[in-house]
Amino acid sequence: MALELKEVSRVVAGQVHIHPTNLALQKGTMNVLLGPTSAGKTSLMRLMAGLDVPTSGRIFWHGQDVTGQRVQDRKVAMVYQQFINYPGMSVYDNIASPLRLIGKSKAEIDRAVRSTAEMLKLTPMLTRKPLELSGGQQQRCALARALVKEAGLVLLDEPLANLDYKLREELRAEIPRIFEESGAIFVYATTEPEEALLLGGHTATLWQGAITQFGSTPEVYRKPANATSARVFSDPPMNFIPCTKAGATLRFGSGAESKATGDFSNLRDGNYTAGFRANHLEIHQHAASAMTFACKLGANEITGSETFLHLNYGAERWVGLVHGVHDMKAGSKLDVWLDPADVYLFDAAGQLAAAGSHAARG
Repeated sequence: MALELKEVSRVVAGQVHIHPTNLALQKGTMNVLLGPTSAGKTSLMRLMAGLDVPTSGRIFWHGQDVTGQRVQDRKVAMVYQQFINYPGMSVYDNIASPLRLIGKSKAEIDRAVRSTAEMLKLTPMLTRKPLELSGGQQQRCALARALVKEAGLVLLDEPLANLDYKLREELRAEIPRIFEESGAIFVYATTEPEEALLLGGHTATLWQGAITQFGSTPEVYRKPANATSARVFSDPPMNFIPCTKAGATLRFGSGAESKATGDFSNLRDGNYTAGFRANHLEIHQHAASAMTFACKLGANEITGSETFLHLNYGAERWVGLVHGVHDMKAGSKLDVWLDPADVYLFDAAGQLAAAGSHAARG
């Protein structure tokens, strides 16, 4: 175990930024903090780094209590979404700057800078100034300056948010490789579920200052422990509808019914909330077991190869994501289908009660 938070909280002017949190991150792991804006991702990172002191609880690094220890005294590096480089320095000097501050020899600095630059594909740019680089290269430079310190903990606070799509994709593919080579604990904050899935490793879902689930990224995605984790780890957010189980029947909303098979058959009779992701709604029936829902189309958004459908089903507001270009008229009636195998059922407390056979596989 390398970094452990025990009942760590953060309260500022009476406002809770982080609820009491327990979290253990192992050496050499990629860890994603996933949540919407203001969920507490940056606040949690600042506590890990030592930039803020917890209101309660303790922080341990390799078993040593470092609560309140200055950030300068910790082997930690942090990269923000803004390109924080020294504009008057070359890329070489930017990367070398933290090593000079701690008094490394010229030979040690040169060896470390060139090795890190090679890893981040910056070798041809070492003599350039940051403003002569592309956005992706500038962010690589900031990342190199963090990695060259050989920090045991590297915190990445939405580092790709200000880049265009192509650059984001390029760096998303590179970060796992960089992580593998460095051996540090990486903590990566993002608002995007897709980014968490691409990075892999482990994911903690955050909501209003609390970690709602932490585990293997595919496992958290496929088996959200509760409705809040499911909402956070779905883009667009998961759709919901009331569901009642009575005997061998599941009744969804005002009338759609399905047989309670698989894990659903073991549930107690009663009221539940059914959740399903946007891509599981279909405008054509592909499965014989699929239920139909008569909806009204609020709006549709064509993204190129896919179309987002904003649907009204009674009091429910859903978003569907279907393949292809579908130019439909707002206000028109539209039948959509949902396979019960793609459904999660949550109990009255919001905890996962059962998952359909397809939902559990992602």
